[in-house]
Amino acid sequence: MPYTTKDYIQERREEDKEFDAIMKRQELAFPIAMEIIRLRDKAGLTQSQLAELIGTKQSAIARLENGDTIPTVQTLNKIAHALHRRLDIHFVEDDEVLYN
Repeated sequence: MPYTTKDYIQERREEDKEFDAIMKRQELAFPIAMEIIRLRDKAGLTQSQLAELIGTKQSAIARLENGDTIPTVQTLNKIAHALHRRLDIHFVEDDEVLYN
């Protein structure tokens, strides 16, 4: 039987008790980071320019885009407005959660 992602996750869970917390954080941080990058690039802005528009530092934008920080709703709203967007948060059904 081939080695799967689920196998890898199970091994990591057994080896590292912090793994579930890391997985939960990354599951949230990664899609947010990718969307911020996509919209910033589409607007033709640098990290520094976006940071200036929302009143923060370039390093804060870099941390968001690296998935190192999960932004607050307030920060997401500032980013949305700076990029001429409206923030829309919704819940969707999840057929399979990898870290459960």
